Amino acid sequence: MIGVFLRVTAFLFLLIASTPIWGGADEIKRSLEYAERLSYAFERVAEIIKPSVVNISSITKAKKTSSQHNIFPPFPFSEPFGRDFFDRFFRFPNPGKRPMAGVGTGVIIDKEGHIITNNHVIDGADEITVRTAGGKEFQAKVVGKDPKTDLAVIKINASNLKPAVFGDSDKLKIGEWVVAAGNPFGLDNTITAGIVSAKGRSNVGIVDYENFIQTDAAINPGNSGGPLVNLKGEVVGINAAIFSKSGGYMGIGLAIPSNMARYVADNLIKEGKVIRGWLGVMIQNLDEDLSESFGYKGVEGALIGSVTKNSPAEDAGLKQGDIIVRYKGTKVKNVVHLRKLVAETKPGTKVKIEVVRNGRRLTKTVKIGELKSPEEKSESEDSTYELGIGLRDLTPEVAKELGLDSDKGVLVEEVEFGSPAFRAGLRRGDVIIEANGKKVSSVDDFRKIVKESKKGLRLIVQTGEYQRFVFIKPKK
Repeated sequence: MIGVFLRVTAFLFLLIASTPIWGGADEIKRSLEYAERLSYAFERVAEIIKPSVVNISSITKAKKTSSQHNIFPPFPFSEPFGRDFFDRFFRFPNPGKRPMAGVGTGVIIDKEGHIITNNHVIDGADEITVRTAGGKEFQAKVVGKDPKTDLAVIKINASNLKPAVFGDSDKLKIGEWVVAAGNPFGLDNTITAGIVSAKGRSNVGIVDYENFIQTDAAINPGNSGGPLVNLKGEVVGINAAIFSKSGGYMGIGLAIPSNMARYVADNLIKEGKVIRGWLGVMIQNLDEDLSESFGYKGVEGALIGSVTKNSPAEDAGLKQGDIIVRYKGTKVKNVVHLRKLVAETKPGTKVKIEVVRNGRRLTKTVKIGELKSPEEKSESEDSTYELGIGLRDLTPEVAKELGLDSDKGVLVEEVEFGSPAFRAGLRRGDVIIEANGKKVSSVDDFRKIVKESKKGLRLIVQTGEYQRFVFIKPKK
């Protein structure tokens, strides 16, 4: 409440200061009444959301590990709640001898005891304890996790729970007042206020599906998984990360939109996993030069860099160089927008996709497939998933976008958190150009080398203009 008090006090001061002295007592009285109404709005939000917010603490028992490094991913934008926070709460000097502990926040979403939080709050935990606003503690079990959005659902056996009401995040306006609730630094029942600074933040590098709400409401370590709430008391986002060089609040917080969070949570509760649509294309954003080279006006849409063999896209006749401009009647803005539209399409659904090919508009009907998670991939389908990575052939277009001089190698499209490849330091966007002393020209080349490998893989990996060695020990 301190953050809200300071903001309202500052607002009140500016309001009074801006009232002309010659305006008289009536103008000052009206200004005070307005400020009091605004203060009451925040007080009401706090009362509404407080019973639905829980404190989550997790314990990961001691495990033998060769190194304490590369446990968490190096996010280009910033790590969730800063590296200092993870050092303080998740790391110990001797990880093979001492347990690891974490703190975070969650939101009650139904009376059955389901709670939504961030995946990084509970991932790998052996014990999860939930403390409600009333001070009662419960042991929680994991219902499902979705690393692609950094969301998870846990469940407690409790009665008289008050679920939060979810609002429509698509209706959020930039400049709208919002409140962040949670347990920063383990301090229960804290709220801070701010505005929606931006919407649709992507290319942050935190998760695969990014469509973040940006806010200046103070979010700190421990707020992770807590709700971002509008002045109606509706949850419009789940707090996920901050931009910080110190590990603390610096004015930029990111939240997962409530519509995405609710969709993921419903899937995890009903199916135990998130069912997503799959098109089977490697896509990239357009710039003016690329658009001009294709005779296309504007930069909206998604350019197909490659089409996966035996995919829905190939079956429908989509080709490399096609520019997807509409999906199910919706105008495609960019790569992130198209990925979201496809992911939210039920597998088996036939959709109309409009593309621009050689300056002509064509409409293709595609039967959307199901995107399989790494653990669902069979060895015959892609043995590289034993390492926890998903690969794609590197096309000249993608190589150019990555700033590479050559299109030789294979692109790392995804890395499973905690996998052998992840622990070795391999990350999405890396390019594997050599494995065990052999040049890698395609995914098939890499698969063959993996099958022949017995003791592990020594890779030469290129990231931007730099190359490095990476050694991966496959799962047995």
